[in-house]
Amino acid sequence: MTKPLLELSQLAASAAGVAILRGVSLTVGAGELHVLMGPNGAGKSTLAGVLAGHPGYQVTGGTARFCGDDLLALAPDERARRGLFLAFQYPVSVPGVSLTDFLIAAVGARQPAAVPSVVSRHARPPAADAVAARLQPLLADLRLAPEVASRDVNGDLSGGEKKKSELVQLGMLQPRLALLDEPDSGLDVDALRSIAAQIARHHKQGMAIVLITHYNRILAYLKPDQVHVMASGRIVRSGGADLAEEVERGGYEPLVKMKNEK
Repeated sequence: MTKPLLELSQLAASAAGVAILRGVSLTVGAGELHVLMGPNGAGKSTLAGVLAGHPGYQVTGGTARFCGDDLLALAPDERARRGLFLAFQYPVSVPGVSLTDFLIAAVGARQPAAVPSVVSRHARPPAADAVAARLQPLLADLRLAPEVASRDVNGDLSGGEKKKSELVQLGMLQPRLALLDEPDSGLDVDALRSIAAQIARHHKQGMAIVLITHYNRILAYLKPDQVHVMASGRIVRSGGADLAEEVERGGYEPLVKMKNEK
């Protein structure tokens, strides 16, 4: 039997002494698309941050295994090198670092064997050719201007364009598991379709994805393997795509109430 790609068991975490995750158990197989829904304050973004190694959170219990290894024992950069990717809910700008240079560094870090021990400062980085060949097609797929490649990371971009830039990075790095924190928030209809199409393509090609969202609308373009509802730091209900439709009809409160009554 194939081992799960990601396996969480009663994962608990806090921030500044306040408990946020209160026992999250979740199993994601290779190539699966899981959708995580829930009201504000449910712990969805905290879960993504904990898995990525955000220093603002303290793990207080439970386990998290990625590709069979103890994820929590790894530094954030090592988690990324092993194929974990986080697309932020609020992408930040990185002044002084172009998107191209950032991706060359990131791709190179994922392929350390390809980087010589001594490199002339005038030498072309080993990952530069791979980035040059793929970056413009990725920008075009998401309807971003070619000059975005030479701008600072997320510099002078609208909120929707920043979300697209995160998907460009995803397409370049091709992680084993992508944590996408509300990639659909603040998007117009055209941008939503564009981003959903990219997510669907990666899923079809075998990438495992955990998609965090408040709304059902992006699921009109996706076929999730499982949908989970999170509330008060726990997953309170799991099911298929029909669960998202149930949330759309009745909101989160009936599901949370039903869980509390059991």
